[in-house]
Amino acid sequence: MQQQLLIFFKALLGSCKDLLPIIVVIAFFQVLVLQQPLPNISDILIGLLLVVLGLTFFIYGLEMGLFPIGESMAQAFAKKGSIGWLLTFAFCLGFGTTVAEPSLIAVAKEAAVVAATGGIIENNQEMKNQYASGLRFTVAFSVGLAIVIGVLRIIRGWPIHYLIIAGYAMVVIMTAFAPNWIIGIAYDSGGVTTSTITVPLVTALGVGLASSIKGRNPMIDGFGLIAFASLTPMIFVMAYGMTIGR
Repeated sequence: MQQQLLIFFKALLGSCKDLLPIIVVIAFFQVLVLQQPLPNISDILIGLLLVVLGLTFFIYGLEMGLFPIGESMAQAFAKKGSIGWLLTFAFCLGFGTTVAEPSLIAVAKEAAVVAATGGIIENNQEMKNQYASGLRFTVAFSVGLAIVIGVLRIIRGWPIHYLIIAGYAMVVIMTAFAPNWIIGIAYDSGGVTTSTITVPLVTALGVGLASSIKGRNPMIDGFGLIAFASLTPMIFVMAYGMTIGR
């Protein structure tokens, strides 16, 4: 129990150190550049405290639960020797974690509002919900497929740079043909997928899998899944925009 409390307090101290530069920057510009007092200082301090606690619990939870379970499941599937089940698990993991990403949900809702305002879709709640859901599930499907490709790369030992170069070449080509209004959303979708929920589990999957396969180096082969998870949404979202923009 004492050891767990010590680990927690170390995580709390680490969260304070991580947030300190942000606090210093905001305070500097607010007080010395804008020369204005902070509005609702009590609410800001309470919110800051909640952010510190939330970040601490999140990091502590990652180290205690998500990383170990991701690595252990990857190793169990590798020992089981069933590539089919491993790829199915990889797809479900990528899809499930992405569709639940808070950042993706926020971007999809905002994109729906902008699309309705710009006349891309009808300006009613039902169409905005359909657009946001379609965008979310498109991105989630693309990430699931990306994790499958990444797992196959680890299993087969494919060089990662060839796959990444081919993927970004496809992004560049599709950019020339996709509607202008979807390109920015597509590029942003590649970033929001690699966030708080997806990254820990996907990273643990790659490291655990590379550690379990003979001849694979976790440092060389275990990482790179996140790169695929950032790349494929750009391709699929542009395809989504080309489909609904007809």
